[in-house]
Amino acid sequence: MTASKRASGPSLGSDLKRVDGHVIQPAEYDELPELSDEMLARGKVNRGGRPRSANPKRLISIRLTEDVIQRWRATGPGWQTRMAESLSRLAPKEGGGQTGK
Repeated sequence: MTASKRASGPSLGSDLKRVDGHVIQPAEYDELPELSDEMLARGKVNRGGRPRSANPKRLISIRLTEDVIQRWRATGPGWQTRMAESLSRLAPKEGGGQTGK
């Protein structure tokens, strides 16, 4: 490493110790506006996370032979998604199941 390069990345230049050590004075509360009914009405609750899927996936348990699993795994990352897509294409149509005889 050359002398002109820093050993670590650039600093943000913040003084967190000074910020943490600050005690809010009563006069500082005067700078804050009063909350009005209009301000509260504009407020939104952000629950975070992903939006709910219209077609969520369910966890199930299925037994497959080892050779089937190994062949799918050999196709690389995303093999479970590709397997689900293949099963979806091959799935019987709704109401078209076999009748018990």
